[in-house]
Amino acid sequence: MGRVINTDSSGKRRNQLMRTSAEILRRLSQKGDIDDEAKDMVAALVYLFREIDDGIEASAQAWEKRDYWMKSEELRQRWSWPGRMADQLAHLVKTDDWNSLPPLMVKLLPYVADVKVTKLTRSSDEWQGAYPRLLGETAK
Repeated sequence: MGRVINTDSSGKRRNQLMRTSAEILRRLSQKGDIDDEAKDMVAALVYLFREIDDGIEASAQAWEKRDYWMKSEELRQRWSWPGRMADQLAHLVKTDDWNSLPPLMVKLLPYVADVKVTKLTRSSDEWQGAYPRLLGETAK
């Protein structure tokens, strides 16, 4: 029997999510005002960063199962930002404080700076409807 290789690893998924985040940030930075699409984009970033954060924890636990404690802690340290940024963006959406979006975007830029976006490939389906879904989630 040959080895079973998981082609849909958390690292691969994390790269895809980072690419989507980088594209959304680029499109968001080109917007002049906060319209419904911009609100959807910010809410989509909340969901993307939450998923990245969940994937980091899954990867860290996998390293811990192999007794690579330092590697798992290093991974958690290096990727501690998505959970924090998801919380900050979610708070921004909940409180309707769109004036604090530009400083948050400036904080995000270093994290996605190494993601090369030469061509925008994600469609608006990636973020459509994310804003009302996030507002519905916070109303609970």
